[in-house]
Amino acid sequence: MTSLVVSSQKGGVGKTTLSINLAHAFARAGVRTLLVDADPQGSVGLSLTRQSRLLAGFYDFLADPGIPLDRLVVPTRLETFSLVASGQASDYESGGGVAGSYLARVRAFLRAAAARGFDLCILDTAAGLFGVTGDVIASSDAVLIPQQAEPLGIRSVPKLLEGLNRLRVMNPRLSVLGVVLTMVQQELAESLEAAHALRQLLPQDLVLQTAVPRDALFVRASARGLPVGVLEDGGGAQAVFDAMRAEIEAKFDIQGNRSPAFG
Repeated sequence: MTSLVVSSQKGGVGKTTLSINLAHAFARAGVRTLLVDADPQGSVGLSLTRQSRLLAGFYDFLADPGIPLDRLVVPTRLETFSLVASGQASDYESGGGVAGSYLARVRAFLRAAAARGFDLCILDTAAGLFGVTGDVIASSDAVLIPQQAEPLGIRSVPKLLEGLNRLRVMNPRLSVLGVVLTMVQQELAESLEAAHALRQLLPQDLVLQTAVPRDALFVRASARGLPVGVLEDGGGAQAVFDAMRAEIEAKFDIQGNRSPAFG
């Protein structure tokens, strides 16, 4: 199984939208995908199921690793797509703590997911690199970084990459899969300029070619508790995530074996 973290230095960059719809794209392609809400705010769960606050989930497992994963996994209408909510364990909700405090339990969770037969585990984390989020990144195979296409947000990316380099000390296998431009507004010059600046700032192969546009469809999909591709008029938006899935698959084997391109 491959574990892929979606992480950002700051909130409000479309991280949860990216996590949900990328996971759905992989599941549509026949990949047995588990989407984990590792953000204490529970954004994934709230977007996909209105009962998420009542469900045991990821943070409950961190509090008690003896909980069987089967009690946490929530199936969806798509057989290959399952969800684990953030859960109710309040002791972990601050996301703080010393790096490494939850490392063993996060790794135990990922082993349990692999043993249950999932091909891919996508984890949507809280913003920042500390506490549980840091341990999730340090336990995973790869990290994907959403970055809003706006001038101030661009400046935080080098700092994030510097922090990720520190986490490689804890997990030498960690690879930075790339930066994903989000909320791109084709009609706004400042947004396009920021996107261009990011592509100039970072190595060419580090920024994914596929970008996520700002689209009201994502708001509608979230309001209905659905991935955007399920909407009747969501085909165009779904195509974005299908293209992103293809880019990612070119970088690693989702069964857990890296392709040479992934490094």
